[in-house]
Parts: sequence; structure tokens; C-alpha cells
Amino acid sequence: MTAANNVVVLDFETTGLSPDKGDRAIEIGAVKLINGEIADSFQALMNPGRRINSFIENYTGISNQMLSTAPSCETVMSEFAEFMGDFNLVAHNASFDIKFLDAEFARIGHSYSGQCACSLLLSRRIHQDAPNHKLGTLVDYHQLPTDGVYHRALADATMTAHLWQHQLASIAKQQSSVTKPLNFEQVIKITQTPKAQVPRLLSKMFT
Repeated sequence: MTAANNVVVLDFETTGLSPDKGDRAIEIGAVKLINGEIADSFQALMNPGRRINSFIENYTGISNQMLSTAPSCETVMSEFAEFMGDFNLVAHNASFDIKFLDAEFARIGHSYSGQCACSLLLSRRIHQDAPNHKLGTLVDYHQLPTDGVYHRALADATMTAHLWQHQLASIAKQQSSVTKPLNFEQVIKITQTPKAQVPRLLSKMFT
């Protein structure tokens, strides 16, 4: 069992919504949590081999000029594979980021053995009173640290890391019997449980 507070939290900025339609990553940001503390970070722009449209430029603040001198996706993802190692992963709306991670890793022939948890799905289950579960909303709602920058990969990954730490603390606070850190598999199980059944699951999990 791996502790849930030893993870790599990542975020991608991309040319569009789907690697299946040819979209590529243009930036990756990640922070490494060890014992719940940010121990290291990784950030890089990457050249997808074509121009990005004006919507993506405006949304992310990443310009075609910035990408023109960036290293290739393959170079950056090889470096990220080393940074990531065999850590489990966390992302906000993880299904999006994992699609791009898998697609970019497939291009360099890399595979990983870790699992991935979604902080958005976890929020829907343990913070059902939140106005919504967008990252920016949750940062404000929980009064988490932020520098006010959104839609840049490292900033979003850092905010997600703070959210993940808060979520783990919230679960522990709800369960007074918790005497050791949650393991990653337990958190995955919570995210996969229907919302109405989560209180019962937590009670059963920690008794």
C-alpha cells in the first residue's frame, strides 16, 4: 500500500480537448508531494509541431512564439518520465490529463505502473456542499494558497496539490479513528463510490 500523501500532481495545457483527434500537449506542470509536503516541481513548455489557435493562446497565455523555441513533446515527456518515476498520480479532472499523458507517453514508448486519482471526483464525494467542483471555485471555497494564476500548468498543479492535501486532512478529520496516513488505494475507492454511499464507506473503512 502506498501512502496517499506521496504522489505526483500534474496538469497539462493542450492544443485542444482530445488526443484522439490529434491534439497535443503544449505545457506540463507537476509537483511531487512527499509526506504531504511539496518536495519538487517540474514545468516545461513543449512544441507540438504545429501552430495553436487564438482561443488556446488567449485561454492559456501561451503564444506560438513561446512554443516555437520550446523543446519537442518527446524530449519533455522523456524528462517528465524520469521526474515521475513510479509515483502514483493526482490530477483535477484526471480523465483529461491522463488521456494526454498516455498519448504522449505512447509516442516515446514509455509506460508507468502507478495509478491516478481525481481530486474533482474526490471533491464531489467528500465536499458535496461546495458550489461546484471547478478548481478555481474549490481554491476559493477552501481558502487554499494561490498566486491568482489559472490555466498555466504548474500553477494549476500546485493548487491541485494544496487541494489534495486539504482533502486528505478533511477525510482524516471526519474519522477520529484514523491514526496513520490514508493509502492511495483507499482514496481511489472513495472516488469510485456513489456519493450517497460515501459516509457508510468511510465509517466502514476506518473502524
